[in-house]
Amino acid sequence: MRLSKEQALELIRHGDLKELGKMATARKKELHPDGVTTFVVDRNINYTNVCWVDCKFCAFYRHGKDEDAYVLSFEEIDQKIEELLEIGGTQILFQGGVHPKLKIEWYEELVEHIHTKYPTVTIHGFSAIELDFIAKVSHISIQECLARLKAKGLASIPGAGAEILSDRVRDIIAPKKIDSEVWLSVHREAHKLGIKSTATMMYGTVETDEEIVEHWDMIRRLQDETGGFRAFIMWSFQGKNTQLMEEHPEIEKQSSNRYLRLLAVSRLFLDNFPNIQSSWVTQGPYIGQMALLFGANDLGSTMMEENVVRSAGAGFRMAKDEMVRLIRDVGETPAIRNTAYEILETFE
Repeated sequence: MRLSKEQALELIRHGDLKELGKMATARKKELHPDGVTTFVVDRNINYTNVCWVDCKFCAFYRHGKDEDAYVLSFEEIDQKIEELLEIGGTQILFQGGVHPKLKIEWYEELVEHIHTKYPTVTIHGFSAIELDFIAKVSHISIQECLARLKAKGLASIPGAGAEILSDRVRDIIAPKKIDSEVWLSVHREAHKLGIKSTATMMYGTVETDEEIVEHWDMIRRLQDETGGFRAFIMWSFQGKNTQLMEEHPEIEKQSSNRYLRLLAVSRLFLDNFPNIQSSWVTQGPYIGQMALLFGANDLGSTMMEENVVRSAGAGFRMAKDEMVRLIRDVGETPAIRNTAYEILETFE
């Protein structure tokens, strides 16, 4: 029996935390009976910090005229990839700000350059917001935009930009951002072209519990339709240096209890998502580890470089050895995976 929206809401509000952990773990074991917990060795490359969308929860963006605005050269990107290859990395998470002037040809050249020069590196790149704008500014359809980037070597797309799929919330926290339906439709079109993606959620701003459950329901329905999501990742809003905190000082930092509670209910509700990732980057390594007892089966990425949540005050770092230790610590078998969740190396 599928969990209904009403049941999910009841569990968020009144579920016993320990019981939720047990239920989520049982569900995780049904999906992953081998007791393997995975992670990926990758690097975030933010190719530009120039962005016109001005999300109020973001401390990373700059405008083109700002002194510290940048667009990375291909040489600088190559240098970052070389450093990733030195530590055995297999994936780049490639996203920027939404640059007002870069068109499809620039992105095609960039993706082709990386894919040709570094064929072993998977390009997991460009949020629905970036893709939607690239299509608009280039006067092409989203289908054409995706197909052209796929042809040059784009392998999958991240779930960034979902935040909360409620237009009421989006109008407050990111009024210039695409609405919920457009985010869903970009992922739908990607899935139709055989481009897999992930789904995300950033909670802890102005959303209600009902809007959280509605968000889960939207991605669950799309997953029923396409089966194109590989994983779900959620994290809490990091408010340091953000306009949103200035405008809404009443927003409270989310507790670890709340994170684990929502994570467990998401594992129960998102029954068609094979993988749920722990967000140690925002929660810290120990709650990241606890998440493995609340439904998460993946510890995400070693994050050789991460700039976006760090600029908003979350600065956790983790090396491969520490990931292996944290996973072993809870009695599971650590393994390195690639973007497609295929196991590359297991640490018995």
